[in-house]
Order: sequence, then C-alpha cells, then structure tokens
Amino acid sequence: MTESKAMILGCAGKSLTAEEIGFYRGEQPWAFILFARNIGEPEQISDLVASLRDTIGRPDAPIFIDQEGGRVQRLRPPVAPNYPAAAAIGSLYRQDRPAGLRAAWLLARLHSFDLQRLGITADCLPVLDVPVEGASDVIGTRAYGTDPDAVIALGRAAAEGLMSGGVLPVMKHMPGHGRAFADSHHALPVVEASLEELRARDFRPFTALSHLPAAMTAHIVFTAVDPQRPATTSAKVIGEIVRGEIGFDGLLISDDTSMKALSGDFPEKAAAILAAGCDLVLHCNGVMEEMVGIASRTTALTGRSLERAERALGYIRAGDETQEMAFRTEFANYFEAVA
Repeated sequence: MTESKAMILGCAGKSLTAEEIGFYRGEQPWAFILFARNIGEPEQISDLVASLRDTIGRPDAPIFIDQEGGRVQRLRPPVAPNYPAAAAIGSLYRQDRPAGLRAAWLLARLHSFDLQRLGITADCLPVLDVPVEGASDVIGTRAYGTDPDAVIALGRAAAEGLMSGGVLPVMKHMPGHGRAFADSHHALPVVEASLEELRARDFRPFTALSHLPAAMTAHIVFTAVDPQRPATTSAKVIGEIVRGEIGFDGLLISDDTSMKALSGDFPEKAAAILAAGCDLVLHCNGVMEEMVGIASRTTALTGRSLERAERALGYIRAGDETQEMAFRTEFANYFEAVA
C-alpha cells in the first residue's frame, strides 16, 4: 500500500475537479476536512466523502469537520439542526451541573448521528480554551466558560459523547487559545502570561484530558516558553509543554496553515510544522496552489506519528442509531429553541 503523507487537506467545492482527483491520488493525504463551501444536500455530501476516499484508495480515511454548535457549525438545516454554542452549555452547567454535563454529552452524541450518516468520522471538538477578560472573540461563545474546572468537565462529557457514537474527537487549541488578543486567522497573537499563570488556567483542561486521542495546536506565541515561534512551529512548546508537561501522546494536528498567523510560504510552513513535532499538517481552504506547496515539503506518515494516527483510527466505528430520537427529545428539554 502507498504510504500516506502527513497532511489533512480540504477541497474547493461540492464535488471534486479532475485536477483535485489527480492531485490527491498522487500525493496521498492521510485525511480530508470539509467546510461550509463543501456542504449541500445529504446525498451530495455523502458522494463527496466517498469521492475523497476513492482518490486515495482508503475507504477508512478519516473525514474531519468543525461541528461545534453556535457560529462554528458547518452542517446546517436541513442537513442538521442549529445547535447551541458551548457557552450556552456552560451557562446551563453553572445553574445545574448534572444537567449541563448531560447536555454536553447529548449534544456531542447528536453530532455523531449527524456526521456518521454522511460518512464524516472526526469532529474538531471539544474546544478547551479558557478565555480571559478582553480576549479576542475568535473563541468567545465557542468556549464553555472562564472556569477551567467547568471546561474540563464539559469538555470531557463532549469527547465521551462523540466517542460513544464512533466519532473521533479533536480537542483544541493546544496548549490554549483563551488569552489571545488577536484573531489567529488574521494575525499572530502573542501571549505574555507567565508560565505559572498558563499552568494555573490555560494548560489545565488539556492536562486533565491528555488521554484523548487527538488535538489541534494553537497558532500563538507563548513568550514564557518560546518568544520566537508560535506553538504550532515551536519544538520547545510541543516538546516541553504539549508532550512533556501536559503529557499528551495522541495525534497532534496543526491548526490551519492557510491562517495568517503563520509566516513563510506554504512549503516553509509545512516543513516547520513537522520539524517542530506535529504529526499532521492541516490545510483547509482547498486552494490548489497552496496545497501543492504544502505537499512539496510534507513527508510520509511514519514512526510514532503513524502509531498515533492508527491509534486514533481505533476510535472510529459504526454508530448505533437506536436511541437517536430519544436523545433528541431529551436534548430538546434543555434547549427547546433548537430547530
């Protein structure tokens, strides 16, 4: 079997072009990711997913998506309901902890029903960032709240909900995006908090859930660890903090390389990400010229990275749909406005 390259790629539209088919077949990405531009009717989505897997000859190739709820939700009605944001789950948790935990689990379990029937097998959830006062709203309502203990509890429930439905959870954005005062889609945030402050707040959810199978990095400079490079391309942050202090030995995926926070051209970005210790390079926007650049410096998925990837695949399985309607009814008791 042809070796997969250590990258996850997007595509431009709702069906594949001949150029995309040839490119994916030749370059063999390990997985793919879908965005709103790729989403139409259920049959179209399923066909696109099947086409992506067919190009690389791997029927088990993971298909990722950001399906959180609130403003970050790629599947919308009529394909999937509009779900509440994490902040609404956090608010319920503050009023009634058992109800909040149950709602977090149920929401993730409902996501798994929505995704599985389309062939999508990995969800970039839970968001474990802990915002501080005045931070950029790039996280905002995507966070469960400002209390690390609540974020830990609700993040764990969400991850368990996805896994119970056979969907791979990807926690983000390691080791913490909550202090960013800039949106990393457009600029490079610099966090000047001390290591003690970071340990007390930002790192805690990731440490508590370090056993989870996959995580996405943060394009953020933490001056207390590495004042020169953002976490995604910092061997010191990944080696000493992510793998060392946090203790995460799962599959580490870069955040999107098409975001403006990372410097350099696309070949340079890919090389820097892998050299720093990430297992996979993520490129999302489907722009062919950029993907060609990423592929030019992305190596085969081998060694420990391959072991982590294969371990993550073990969390993907066929879901059990027998309780779907009961779970939807139960969730509606918490959030009646979902439609």
